[in-house]
Amino acid sequence: MDKSPKNTEKKERTIRMIAQNRKARHEFEILYTVEAGIALTGTEVKSLRQGKCNFQDSYAGFMSNISDEITLFNFNISVYEHGNRENHHPTRPRTLLIHAKEATKLRAAAQEKGLTIIPLALYFSGAYVKIELGVARGKKLYDKREDLKNRQVEREMRRESK
Repeated sequence: MDKSPKNTEKKERTIRMIAQNRKARHEFEILYTVEAGIALTGTEVKSLRQGKCNFQDSYAGFMSNISDEITLFNFNISVYEHGNRENHHPTRPRTLLIHAKEATKLRAAAQEKGLTIIPLALYFSGAYVKIELGVARGKKLYDKREDLKNRQVEREMRRESK
């Protein structure tokens, strides 16, 4: 009888990026991020495999004041070209799959004045589709200008060091 220890190592899932919301990092100051699953239909997943999605004007929120179910609004997944009459609506509200403790944390942040929950990235983690949510505060115009100036200074310093 073999008494060797069992292999308890977790297999790492391969991560493949579908899309990133680059504009969000320019328009908002990201306070912290959370990873969530997303409930999708078959044609939505097929469309995402082709990379056909758009983050413009999308945000996450709660459907009601008592429910801990967080929903993604205005996230556009294009209609699957080879789909039939069972095809999905492009901007339907999509339920996000998240732990209850994280949901209460996000609810508290969303109720705070000036904070919002926005999607930052969408990716495949193994066979699952995951979305990275960020709790964000909007930047003022002078903050955006200052960020651009700092990036330009860093770029010049890297050039000089080479």
